[in-house]
Amino acid sequence: MISLDDITVSYGGFTLLDSVSLHIGDRDRIGLVGKNGAGKSTMLKLIMDLQSPTSGKITRTAGQRIGYLPQIMEHHRGRTVIEEVMTVYEELDRLNRRLDEISLELAERTDYESDGYHRLMVELNEVNDALVLAQGEAPEESVERTLTGLGFKKSEFRRRTETFSQGWNMRIELAKILLRHPDVLLLDEPTNHLDIESIQWLEDYLKGSYTGSLVLISHDRRFLDNCTTRTVEVMLGRLYDYKVPYSQYVELRKERIAQQKAAYANQQRMIEKTEEFIEKFRYKPTKSNQVQSRVKQLERIERIEIDDEDLSQITVKFPPAPRSGDVAFEVKDAVIGYPQKTVLQGANLIVRRGEKVAFVGRNGEGKTTMMRVLTGELAPFSGEAKVGYNVDIGYYAQNQEDVLDKKATVYDTLDRIAVGEVRTKLRDILAAFLFKGDDIDKKVAVLSGGERSRLAMARLMLHSHNLLALDEPTNHMDIRSKDVLKQALQAYNGTIIVVSHDRDFLNGLVDKVYEFIDGKVKEHLGGVDDFLRRKKAESFRDIERGAPALPGSVQSARGEVSPRETVNAAPGKRTQAQQPDYQLQKRQSREEKRSKNRQNQLEKQITELETKMAAIEKMLSAPTPDIDIMELTRQYLECKRDLDARMEEWANL
Repeated sequence: MISLDDITVSYGGFTLLDSVSLHIGDRDRIGLVGKNGAGKSTMLKLIMDLQSPTSGKITRTAGQRIGYLPQIMEHHRGRTVIEEVMTVYEELDRLNRRLDEISLELAERTDYESDGYHRLMVELNEVNDALVLAQGEAPEESVERTLTGLGFKKSEFRRRTETFSQGWNMRIELAKILLRHPDVLLLDEPTNHLDIESIQWLEDYLKGSYTGSLVLISHDRRFLDNCTTRTVEVMLGRLYDYKVPYSQYVELRKERIAQQKAAYANQQRMIEKTEEFIEKFRYKPTKSNQVQSRVKQLERIERIEIDDEDLSQITVKFPPAPRSGDVAFEVKDAVIGYPQKTVLQGANLIVRRGEKVAFVGRNGEGKTTMMRVLTGELAPFSGEAKVGYNVDIGYYAQNQEDVLDKKATVYDTLDRIAVGEVRTKLRDILAAFLFKGDDIDKKVAVLSGGERSRLAMARLMLHSHNLLALDEPTNHMDIRSKDVLKQALQAYNGTIIVVSHDRDFLNGLVDKVYEFIDGKVKEHLGGVDDFLRRKKAESFRDIERGAPALPGSVQSARGEVSPRETVNAAPGKRTQAQQPDYQLQKRQSREEKRSKNRQNQLEKQITELETKMAAIEKMLSAPTPDIDIMELTRQYLECKRDLDARMEEWANL
């Protein structure tokens, strides 16, 4: 379907892609992997004809529909969500107009054997096929189902797009792409701005309903494993193609490199011994034939080469944080939002000096809004929000294109804000973030998402901030860079507030979690693992589906969960807080009765869900033309999710 043949991409004296070739066939599911700046996004731009190669040829099938979701995009404003998504059907109107034009022209022509008439007939068939595909169901139904799957509520369909966060606007663009039913889907980091539930929906769509080809760039290992069957690695200008998903590729790559190194070492030993023999007996007439034979053997040998590996990594060490007041940031009974919408009601939180705090929750629940309150961009409608004494905030924004000047070079970006002695160290700082040599003269506009993330992080190092506000700092970073950044933040002696969906990144970094849910802010003391245990969840996927609280626990008004001390108290060891035995027994009896009632209720619900799932399975095994397979699959997955949650709760009881 699409072929890249002997493609080279060079910028001045730097070669990004060196004579690479790639074929994307029908129904190929390709994961494009590699370090930030390796050229992954450039390859998608080449396919989309948004960038031209220095040399080489790109071939695409005529009439092919390609859907492209870039890392960074311009969002449309001035329309409601439903109005914006319905613009995809402007193409439907164009096809209908073209159908009328072709039909009229064919009715007037009589040159039935001419090439022109034949071309019109071919185009008529193509337009008819496109209309049949696009008109499979009513546009309104398709739009509603897709938006719902991506996490929008029906009540939000009439909201204007500018009232949504960047993540939600990205979902609008993704909905438009999916509704066009492309033959080839190019997705550049689609999970960066999706919450876990929407990632699951997109996974299910790509695995089930979507039948075209897929090229996916992602740093989410599970997403790659679930959606791709082929992995193409971009490294140091070359492509390495593996016909397996990501996890298997990692193992195969290790084996390949190990085998290459072992074979190379064996060959080098053989060459060394042969050269020693030649040198030792070169001038002995009795050995001349053997010497000549060994010389020819060395000339004929095919030298083994080890594939180059890119082992470079960023080096981050934040400057020491000046001392601030005891309270770094405090919010009391605040109502926060925008003129069009109130996001948070009665919000309360307090961040003390030296604490490392995470803001977690679904997109649009107010995490970034709270960050804007922290940085002074937004003021509460009522209540109080204040930054502590001598607090100097270093802010890493989620949307880097709004912060960095695209026309500036990498070096100028830092030079414009650097003052004092730090100006003499700008090249060293940039080198620590992998901007070396000619890289510092690159324009920000040509940087990849990961490179922009690194540059924005380098900006934070120019001053000794004592509060780092980081909004999705790992979105575009490769796995190795995430680990280095996490280590630097763990060693940082200032205050940290971080917004992230990345559990691995937060684990071991934060000591307090604020959960943003249903317009409220709930405090959870302890790290992210403690938070997950309290929420009775193994991952953020479970949290965002509303997993039940940990049995045998009670939740405080602040969202903290504490054990029921009196229930588990050992006999004879009465604490000051314990009630008399008869009161304890009475309460235990009530709890046992409540638990039994809940078990009976759960057993009934489990039976109903199993019956419903069996009915859906029967319909899916022999579908009729009037059955909506995608809708049935969605219902089945919802039932399974509910069933798993109820089975787990029943087992705990």
